[in-house]
This record gives sequence, structure tokens and C-alpha cells, in this order.
Amino acid sequence: MPCSAITLSLATITAIVSVAMLAIAFSTDNWLFYEVKRSSILKYASEKGEQGALVNSMNTQYYYYTRTKGLFRICYPKERPPTVETYLSPVETHCMNIDYFIPDTDNVTKNFSEEAMTRLHMGRAAIALFIVSFFVVFIAFWTGVAGCWRRSPANITSTAILMLLASLLSAGAMGLWHGEEYFEKEKVVGEEYYQQWSNALRDNTDISYDWSFILAWLGVGWALISAILFSGAAICLRSERDREEAANMHYLMPVYPQKQQPYAYGYAYPGPYYHGAAYGPYAQY
Repeated sequence: MPCSAITLSLATITAIVSVAMLAIAFSTDNWLFYEVKRSSILKYASEKGEQGALVNSMNTQYYYYTRTKGLFRICYPKERPPTVETYLSPVETHCMNIDYFIPDTDNVTKNFSEEAMTRLHMGRAAIALFIVSFFVVFIAFWTGVAGCWRRSPANITSTAILMLLASLLSAGAMGLWHGEEYFEKEKVVGEEYYQQWSNALRDNTDISYDWSFILAWLGVGWALISAILFSGAAICLRSERDREEAANMHYLMPVYPQKQQPYAYGYAYPGPYYHGAAYGPYAQY
């Protein structure tokens, strides 16, 4: 009993922590942080004699502003570009949506390069895998409740398998997100991405992972730990059930079949058979 109770409790806690981390990471906008040193760019432009064109780009292009990027939005914690329409996010920062072209009503993507389309598909697939992983966790919740209520090793084993699947799906989503990030930095996929930035922008922009990204990987790890703990809990439940059945065997009385003498029907006592008088030789007395 203590083995299964403790292991199930730990597995449930880690599953809740995992889902909370993944949900927060999925919905927040701090996966990447772009710190743009605008004053240094202006200084560079004045030294190189490119101030006019560069200042115009700085005032019209959003990627010349310090920003954070998530799965769905790009947000501006400091200055925001005047040419871009933004709105206040739930955490009171000015944001704009990332366009995944679903649906592509204006058929914009037909002009995309092959590498740009690959980046777009990886971004879409990463979000889809996260959604599927949340659905799998939802199913795991019900199998876990049934397993705890019935103390069923089979149900707890199913929960462990589902949590492992959720961990693999979310890890796959993270892998796709890293692929999208690689294409944005190393491939020519658009003027707003690293390969087509000006030298001044490249030299004066620091790109780093932010806390939402870290939270997402922690959520993947906790989902894997939860799957291992649920598997251990199923083993504990099965061994406890086997011990209980073995202990109950001592209270069962064995019943053996009773051997009885068969009745002999239609047989007479063996002996002499006398004809005549009813009492044989004794009748004369």
C-alpha cells in the first residue's frame, strides 16, 4: 500500500506540474528575446554615412525594435514601431500576431521560396503537435482517475503510456520549433530574418532564449518523469494485489470428495440355501 500510494501521488503531482508548465509556455510570448541597440545603430549609420536610409528603416520596420517572440505573437516591451498595428496582450504588452497564413485567402504563400515554406510548415506543425499532446494528457487524466478509483494496474499502465506519448509529442513540437528557429537564422526566408538584415542590425542585436522556452523544455522533462512514476505505480499495485491474493489463500479450506461405501442392491447373504421348511434343519425341534 505505501509503495503505490506514494508513487501515485508523486506521479500525479509531476503530471500537473508538467501540464502547467507546457500550458504557460504555449500561451506566453517569451520564447526568444531580441534586444536591438538602436542608439548603437544610429551611431554606426552616422559613421558610415548611411543615416538617411537606415533611419527610415528603423522607423518603419518592426525588426529594428527590441521585442519578444512566442508561438503566436511578437511583443514590444519598450518602444513599438509606429507603422505596425498592435494591441494589448493579457499581460499588458503591445503585441502583433504572427501570421501562419491559415487560411491563405490571398494566396500569399505562392511567392514564398521552398525554404520559406519549410519554415512555415514547421511552425504550423509545432503548434499542432502541442495541441495533440494536450489532448493526450486530457485522456490520461481520465484513465488515471479510473485507475486510482479502482486500484487497477491496467488503467495506471495506460496512463503511463499516454503520459509518455504526451512527452514525446511535446518534445517533437520543440524539435520542430528549433528547426523553424534554425531556418530563420541560417536560411534566406525573408527580409525580417537574420540572413537579410543589414550589417548594423546584425552587429547590434542580441538574440537569446527567454523563460517561456525554458519552461517548455522543463514541462517536457516533467511529463517524462510522470510517465516513469505512473509505470512504477502500476508495478507496485500489481505486486500488492499478488501479495493480497497469496495471503487470502490461507483462509480457503480445501474440500476433498468423500468416499462412501456403495449400497449393494439385489444381493443376498451367501450361505446354504434350504428347501422345505422355513428354518431348515432346525424346524424339527
